[in-house]
Amino acid sequence: MRETIIIDTDPGQDDAVALLLAFASTQQLDLRAITTVAGNVPVAQTTANALRIRELAGAETPVHRGAENPLLVPLETAEFVSGPDGLAGADLPPPQSEPAPGHAVEAIIALCRAAPDDSVTLCPLGPLTNLALAFRLAPDILPKVKRIVSMGGALGLGNMTPAAEFNIYVDPHAAAIVYASGRPIVMMGLGVTHQAIASHQQVASLGALGTATGKAIHGMLTRPRPGGLGTAGHPMHDPCVIAFLLWPELFEGRDCFVAVETSDGSQRGRTTIDWNGRLKRPANAHVVAGVQAHELFERMTQRLATLP
Repeated sequence: MRETIIIDTDPGQDDAVALLLAFASTQQLDLRAITTVAGNVPVAQTTANALRIRELAGAETPVHRGAENPLLVPLETAEFVSGPDGLAGADLPPPQSEPAPGHAVEAIIALCRAAPDDSVTLCPLGPLTNLALAFRLAPDILPKVKRIVSMGGALGLGNMTPAAEFNIYVDPHAAAIVYASGRPIVMMGLGVTHQAIASHQQVASLGALGTATGKAIHGMLTRPRPGGLGTAGHPMHDPCVIAFLLWPELFEGRDCFVAVETSDGSQRGRTTIDWNGRLKRPANAHVVAGVQAHELFERMTQRLATLP
């Protein structure tokens, strides 16, 4: 039975690969909608990027434009990593299609309301603004949510500040709402995504697929990037979310209590993860901390090879 999912995203190179992996996995995943949010770049551009990626894959999943700004703080974007259009290296043309009518938050609410209880998996790959708005505007949808598999947070050092990972930092108040929602959460933080690094040979194999998809992914993964960012290669943060749905046996972690720091000081956006259960608080997330990276990329490449 296919898993019903909604991908909420701010493409972004690794978001693009995650979307492509979902498009290539229709036998396992029923992708009902793509909702966009401001993050890596402003929402007009993340929406255009989602359309560009959809067209690359030859897919027809509706794309809904979402929140333009975080709930309470000014938007901070990441062109210094992703490039001016968010998809540096992809070499994709402007979109030829338009987003679907209706705001992303409205789409999330409508799709969840129409679904049975415990049946919709939400897959946020960027800041959690749209999900937080949906949960606050329509708390009746919470029983419909089977789980939230999210890229964000960090067991250790952040990548936006020493304390915080980018997605949580951009909208910490939204993250706090989602982590307090009471629904099952799988957290893909930097502790695991910084392990998900393809070898040079594996990256080359994507370029050797001879497809437009393979060429675009190879270009994105080999583009010049600012020095370091904590890894020697290009970590595939967001594809870990989709890969977890497809191949959960490749990942390991534990249930923990996670608190999100919403203050506007040096700790803004920090995810405090009670890895050893010291706080005696009930767990609110399954924190993934390990991945079989080589096997992950072998399977991803085989799956992505099925796209045009």
